[in-house]
Formats: sequence, C-alpha cells, structure tokens
Amino acid sequence: MKLQIKWIPVAAILAIVALAGEASIVIEPPADDYRVPPNRSMQEEQSLLIDDFSSRDGLSYFKTRWRMFTDRVMGGISSANYTYEDIDGRSCLRLTGKVSLANNGGFIQVALPLEKKERSLDAGIYTGVRLQVWGNGEDYHVHLRTRTTRMPWQFYQGSFPTVAGEWSMVEIPFDRFRGQGIRSPLETGRLTRIAVVAIKKEFQADIAISRLEFYRQAD
Repeated sequence: MKLQIKWIPVAAILAIVALAGEASIVIEPPADDYRVPPNRSMQEEQSLLIDDFSSRDGLSYFKTRWRMFTDRVMGGISSANYTYEDIDGRSCLRLTGKVSLANNGGFIQVALPLEKKERSLDAGIYTGVRLQVWGNGEDYHVHLRTRTTRMPWQFYQGSFPTVAGEWSMVEIPFDRFRGQGIRSPLETGRLTRIAVVAIKKEFQADIAISRLEFYRQAD
C-alpha cells in the first residue's frame, strides 16, 4: 500500500541536535563506484538497494555500518534502542524509544554513511527514497546529508506516515525533501548520509524498516 507523504517542518533547535554526533565509521563498500554499471539491466536500474537487513551484523548492502544517535549527546534525555528482528516474516531493523523535548532534546535516529574514501554516493539517476516500513501509526522522517551540508544543523528532510501494526511501502521523491538550515537545493549526486529519525514531539517511537532503496520512476 502506497501512502501519501506528509510534510512537517522541524524547529531550528531540533535541527541542531538531530545531527549531533556526526562522526561515523566508514567501511569499504563492495564496488568501486556507486554509479549504476553500464551492463546492468533496465529492471535493475529502476532501484538501488541500500539495505534489506538480511545481514544481522549491522552492515548495510554497501558494507557501511548503521549507528544510533539520541539527543543525549547534547544533554537531552530521550532513550532508544535498535535491534535486528523478524516481524511478520520480514527481516528488519527496528528503532524503539521515548522521544523527550526536555533539556532542548527531541530526537532518536539510526543513520548510515553513504560515503567511501571521501567519495559521495551519486544517486542522480534516481527519483527518490523508497522504504518498506512497519510502525505504530506515528509520522517519521528520512534525513539526507550531502557534501554541502557541512554544519550539524543542515540536512534535507522528507516525512512519512506509518500504519499501526502493518507493513506498508512509502516513496518520498527527492523533490519533496526540504532543506533544514540550508537554502540550496538537494544535490542527489553528492549524498553522504541517510537516517531514519523520530523527532520534534514527545512520543513513544516504534519504527521498523525491512527494505531501503533509491527508486527510479519508470518512463
């Protein structure tokens, strides 16, 4: 079931804490370049898999490692945990926790580097981000960072809803991502990080992802 995307701007103070703890471990991806090889079929070019969570070692398809951040790095009190599970027969990464606005906090997230050897990921031929998600009926967000988002409070945000207790597929076109703390448009040829985020309000977060990819709209 494809869901309609909702858009909720993030307050400046939360934008700052959401990208705190920016350092990440980059491990060698399997290919020399993220560009689609010329010998790939048209069907394969329609999507670029980031992770299907079939591996339980914390490494993505690109062999970069998922990491969790919370607002505690800035003195907040939000709590979180992430696990690899099977929900309704689907292997997934599940992020749970309590988001609190106390002490200027208000976020939890799991994030994945998209760089290797200081080379950004080129997703220029793709249309947007596609996720297979399971949740608790709350809205969540995808954050993208690029070579131009040099400050911690700069990122591009796309939001999506979840259906309580059900798996659903959501697509967020790149042109629906909104810059936070930055005016320049999203450069999809220079992606450096992607994150799934619970942010902005006090609530109990429970979000699982069984597949994450960039998709290409068929002509």
